[in-house]
Amino acid sequence: MYHIWMKRKNAECSNCSKKFYRKPSQLKLCKAAYCSPKCQHDGRKTGSEISCHLCGRKAYKSSRHLKKFKRSFCSMKCSLMWRNARQIGKNHPNWKTGEYSYKGVLIRDKIAPRCALCEITDKTVLAVHHIDRNRKNNQLSNLAWLCHNCHFLVHHYESEELKFYAKKDISKM
Repeated sequence: MYHIWMKRKNAECSNCSKKFYRKPSQLKLCKAAYCSPKCQHDGRKTGSEISCHLCGRKAYKSSRHLKKFKRSFCSMKCSLMWRNARQIGKNHPNWKTGEYSYKGVLIRDKIAPRCALCEITDKTVLAVHHIDRNRKNNQLSNLAWLCHNCHFLVHHYESEELKFYAKKDISKM
């Protein structure tokens, strides 16, 4: 009995150079022969391995991607970290004047978010109080954390305002 295995010929994988058997008709039809679907997938890749612009980790990028972008990243996380690090303050596309960025000033200078009067630490109820009441003066010495309740009281009741100044150890301006 004549088996189909007798008709098969030795072929070499175009990707990994592994020896395997193939039908002669299949060898005539294709330019490249692959030993497995994984080798076939890897053999058709046209891009290259690159180092991430931010973290240096290796990642595969297609040739189309390499032509389109100057910098390549291993993941969306690295891409966003790089982009967001460059877009702070005046470099950000939504930047207006910066006169209302007082919460960010306190956070960046690591001032603990705690109400100066009642010492509540819940960030959802905290607001920034301008000591001289000038919202354009965003100097660190002019800003203080207050909860919404204490903020209202300081602005509308002189006794609460005096308590605030006594606690902050500053004279009334």
